[in-house]
Amino acid sequence: MTSITPVSCGSTTHYILPTMYFITGIHTDAGKTVTSAFLQRALDADYWKPIQAGDLDFGDTDRVKAWTGTDHERFHPVRHALNTPASPHYAAMLDGVNIKLEDFALPETKGRNLIVEGAGGLLVPINDRETVADLMVHLGLPVILVSRHYLGSINHTLLSIDYLQRRGIPLAGIIYSGGDSPETVRIITAQTGVKPLVELPELDTVDLAGIDLLVERFGPALRAALGGEQI
Repeated sequence: MTSITPVSCGSTTHYILPTMYFITGIHTDAGKTVTSAFLQRALDADYWKPIQAGDLDFGDTDRVKAWTGTDHERFHPVRHALNTPASPHYAAMLDGVNIKLEDFALPETKGRNLIVEGAGGLLVPINDRETVADLMVHLGLPVILVSRHYLGSINHTLLSIDYLQRRGIPLAGIIYSGGDSPETVRIITAQTGVKPLVELPELDTVDLAGIDLLVERFGPALRAALGGEQI
């Protein structure tokens, strides 16, 4: 279990819960991993990828390590490392693995913040009955939704927000990635009331310098938009 940090103020001790978010996207290539690297640095957080399907030689955890330069102790082991780049339920079936919600528990962060990166989008199945959204509910984390600008992204973003709201899953906000599309942001905000936390531009090269630039430019706005909220 994740620990609670005691902070003394005079004769009173307050207990501060670490800030934790589950990062999901409107589709597989929405930019979750780049966004997670940005969030890890901007929020000084640990990182955890519960399920990695494919790319086991250099997966999302390795990418975030390389892009952020963060100490290795801030990264937590993948719970299910699956060989095939496919939906987790199918990749698990090929590996002879049965993924269950009970397999997952939040890692010990010693009171530090935590970014949890999901696999694919909300309704990607992890077994025959349950999806990534069920994993969010199981872990009890608020969600940051990553939306990428492309033809059809308005529909995918609205559907994702609607599903989260109907399930009662807390939505901390949206991060738009991959450039500038003011009308997309305007219409989604108008129809849902969900304003963007930040809008991240496309990086020419995703590396340590690129993530540093994002944190420098957008980190303060992100922290202000989140309002220092904790769970």
